[in-house]
Amino acid sequence: MGTVIDDDVSPVEEVRAVVSTDDDPNLPVWTFRMWTLGIISVVLLSYLNTFFGYRAEPLTVTMISVQVATLPIGRFMARVLPTKKFRIVGFGAREFSLNPGPFNVKEHVLISIFANVGGAAYALSIIDIIRVFYYRRITFFTCWILVITTQVLGYGWAGIMKKYVVEPAEMWWPATLMQVSLFRAIHEKDENRMSKEKFFLIALICSFAWYIVPGYLFATLSVISWVCWIFPNSVTAHQLGSGRNGLGFGSFSLDWTTIASFLGNPLITPIFATINILVGYILLIYVLIPVSYWGLNVYNAKNFPIFTSILFTSQGRRYNVTAIVNDRFEIDMNAYQEQGHINMSIFFIFSYGLGFAAIVSALTHVAIFNGKEIYHRFMSSRTGKEDVHTRMMKEYKDIPGWWFHVTLLISFVLALVMCIFMKDQIQMPWWALIFASALALMFTLPISIITATTNQSPGLNIITEYIMGVISPGKPIANVCFKTYGYISMAQAVTFLSDFKLGHYMKIPPRSMFIVQIIGTIIAGTVNVSVAWWLLGSIKGICHEELLPPGSPWTCPGDNVFFDASVIWGLVGPRRIFGPLGNYSKLNWWFLIGLSGPMAVWGLTKAFPNQKWISHIHFPVLLGATSAMPPASTVNFNSWLMVAIMFNYFVYTYHKKWWKRYNYVLAAALDAGLAFITIVLYFAIANKGIRLDWWGQDEHCPLATCPTAKGIETDGCPTF
Repeated sequence: MGTVIDDDVSPVEEVRAVVSTDDDPNLPVWTFRMWTLGIISVVLLSYLNTFFGYRAEPLTVTMISVQVATLPIGRFMARVLPTKKFRIVGFGAREFSLNPGPFNVKEHVLISIFANVGGAAYALSIIDIIRVFYYRRITFFTCWILVITTQVLGYGWAGIMKKYVVEPAEMWWPATLMQVSLFRAIHEKDENRMSKEKFFLIALICSFAWYIVPGYLFATLSVISWVCWIFPNSVTAHQLGSGRNGLGFGSFSLDWTTIASFLGNPLITPIFATINILVGYILLIYVLIPVSYWGLNVYNAKNFPIFTSILFTSQGRRYNVTAIVNDRFEIDMNAYQEQGHINMSIFFIFSYGLGFAAIVSALTHVAIFNGKEIYHRFMSSRTGKEDVHTRMMKEYKDIPGWWFHVTLLISFVLALVMCIFMKDQIQMPWWALIFASALALMFTLPISIITATTNQSPGLNIITEYIMGVISPGKPIANVCFKTYGYISMAQAVTFLSDFKLGHYMKIPPRSMFIVQIIGTIIAGTVNVSVAWWLLGSIKGICHEELLPPGSPWTCPGDNVFFDASVIWGLVGPRRIFGPLGNYSKLNWWFLIGLSGPMAVWGLTKAFPNQKWISHIHFPVLLGATSAMPPASTVNFNSWLMVAIMFNYFVYTYHKKWWKRYNYVLAAALDAGLAFITIVLYFAIANKGIRLDWWGQDEHCPLATCPTAKGIETDGCPTF
């Protein structure tokens, strides 16, 4: 029996279950509490995330920690601050009070938006490798411009996209529903025996308490690879069974960090997207890789481990990347020819191929399946039928278009000045900035639509590295700068639009959202650069494990990977890897697969119009399903898929009432509990070097990284 949807509810069932259609436009948002807690939150999170990012065990403090922590503080301020009203000089009859009334949900949302920009900026890795790995000079001012412009640039064109991916009801942004559910759970009174707030607190405490077990006492529960336990001396069994370094057959996890760390919270991903991820994952891990490795030995796959992102020589030895860099930061051809071509594991080969296909399919899919809607909204964006939430937002003044245009102009001009007058520090020419910006702008709309409907967001890092490596080989810093402007400015635009959808659902004045985002980003970027500058200048040998004292935590794992990428894509260049001078030129055919895949789906929907399931084949998600690999491994996918299918199919189908009431509350509680216990364990145990050493602290699959070709010798592995 079908459900009749009228004009006063959303056409998306998940939205109807979570988002309220009540609003009080008179709730104050520009309060002293909001500004105080918001600015403190963004400064604190920016500092912590930058500081921890350089350590051997990086820690990310997320927005959800602030959501939970600021609630009692905000309510305390509402009780103790004076309620006296002050007249603001020069603003007519306007009055201001430190305490305009109870701490309300709209203040809380804006504080959380402040906190959401408080991560460690991606561009910090450019500064790190310039100073620490390439030993080049870069000024603080150049660093500041680099960070701020890469973070802010995308906000300009996000404004252009807003009416296409925020206002339409079909663009429902699944991740925002978890936040909406949390805000409603802790701010609204619930007369039920098990209120949402009570359920949230119980689930948070359970999440907090349980993580002590896999997070410290019994780490094996993070990666349970039982096949390796049964066959402790078999290389093939370890390759098949290891969830960390193998194909993960039967491997699973009881650790929420393992389950949710790379693909996001599984409770909030729609089931059709989950099925696409499942199909893409099975095709790669259980079809392509086994056939290519054991059946065909493609690209001499048996010379290398089956599942790794490490680069190798043809004889299976780890490639010495730093040895091929000369004093001028260009490729040393003699050293390169001595080591030979770069070789990759069969897993890494296919992950690149799928990455090529996924990014092209994003454009094709959106053009075919969303093109008509985008065209109609472009031609007459205000005449279409609006859902209840879009109509309710008409109560508030919209953001003037020139705000976005000025933001775009200022950030672009500032970046252009840097490229022209500080080129000796960053290598990137002015034309590369224009090209990278155009690339990011072109992909912002399709990536936003995919994220808004599937909760999966394909990245541009591979394609941007590839393009710049072809156009301007031999310039590693220029390559990573191009990647950052092309990739992160798009990612920032998507984040900005996601926050706008959260404000849309929570009925936050749009102008307040914009101002908080911009100010928060500038504060966060300034703190990012300041902390990085301090650490790089004060810790001797930072990021170089061989130069640090034994046990020093300042090993910068992320920056080491970023440095290798700058050498491979910028120094060696894709022509020597994926072009005629490399081993993997055939991977370029994956671009054609990505281009034609959505066309094939469209053709099937026309040929078999009664088979509705065909329209749910989503090639950008299916092909990009494993884009998180590396650093994600098979145990992450196994566990994530099991939880996602259990809640968004079985619970949703057979216990829909419970799902509607508690699913997103549970998602928020699991993340919040984990965030708090991670901080506690870090300061109480990990930061002091305290650890347990017993059988239950390891995966027990030591042979998973062994090659199986005859005559290839590797330390710790049998020789066949």
